[in-house]
Amino acid sequence: MEEGIAIWANPSSPHAEGRKARAALEDARDRIKASLGWDGELIFTSGASEAAALALHNAQAGARLVSAVEHDAVLKAVPDAERLPVGSDGALDMEVLAEAVQREKPLVAVQQINSETGNRQDLEAIGRLVGDAGGLLLADCAQSAGKLALPQCDMAIISAHKFGGPIGIGALLVKDYAMLSPSGGHERGYRRGTENLPGAMGMAAALQGASDPYVDPDVVEPLEQFVGEVRGIGGTCLSDRLSNPTPYIRAIAMPNMSATAQVMRFDMAGIAVSQGSACSSGTMKTSHVLEAMQVEPDVAANTIRVSIGWDTTRAEVERFCDVWLEMAKS
Repeated sequence: MEEGIAIWANPSSPHAEGRKARAALEDARDRIKASLGWDGELIFTSGASEAAALALHNAQAGARLVSAVEHDAVLKAVPDAERLPVGSDGALDMEVLAEAVQREKPLVAVQQINSETGNRQDLEAIGRLVGDAGGLLLADCAQSAGKLALPQCDMAIISAHKFGGPIGIGALLVKDYAMLSPSGGHERGYRRGTENLPGAMGMAAALQGASDPYVDPDVVEPLEQFVGEVRGIGGTCLSDRLSNPTPYIRAIAMPNMSATAQVMRFDMAGIAVSQGSACSSGTMKTSHVLEAMQVEPDVAANTIRVSIGWDTTRAEVERFCDVWLEMAKS
């Protein structure tokens, strides 16, 4: 990013400085695509929310269909879209999807990894249904890009800060520009606003420096014994009911203490956790994701989200487990 700031000029300007900036931007674009194994196009955005809106508003498709457990950014971008139900395990109802995609060329938006529960959708099976019906699949990969292989899809949403890159930069991956209506401006005419060159270069560097696996198994190992203790004192680990849980996002309910109280007490202990989606946790409202999964209201009200980052240490995970148990037993 320091290099990007040092050479910054408007990448769309024809002068020498602009051409140098353009070359650096295109190099970052190519490096990001190579790191993700994406052979289509890449449109830089200010983050996942803008990428979602760009795809949902501009896709050359018919009806918009979104799962009921999508991120607020997706749901608010297309408030009139049909919401596809999920089961109590968080998995998309495939029978409902099979019927819904029979409409003329629908656009179906589904998260690869749910941002609140960590559940992984079967995007391979979903993609087959959507593709066979002539529709387009938009995969929200904000929680999975740089951690898991991208799914087979027509478009994908990614966000740099989710894999250790800078804030304020993301991208919409699209197989072919023809899938979108152009909106004028920059990025081949598909996005307005001057490109964030330092951010794009930082994003590329973060992906190239990402570890494999994203989370060291040794870091999350303390959680395995912890979940047994949680169950033993009447708590709930939502991973027990998920169709395909992932290790780096956990939803955990504490008996006899609201999520709001937990968030504040953990904060006083120097531990950052969330209630529901981080983008809406400040409202302290009931999670629409847990409601869609038919989680019991008393359990949903006491559920916090715990996310393991690329720089989280085993000692930090152990401390969280100790503080949670102290709080639950007090």
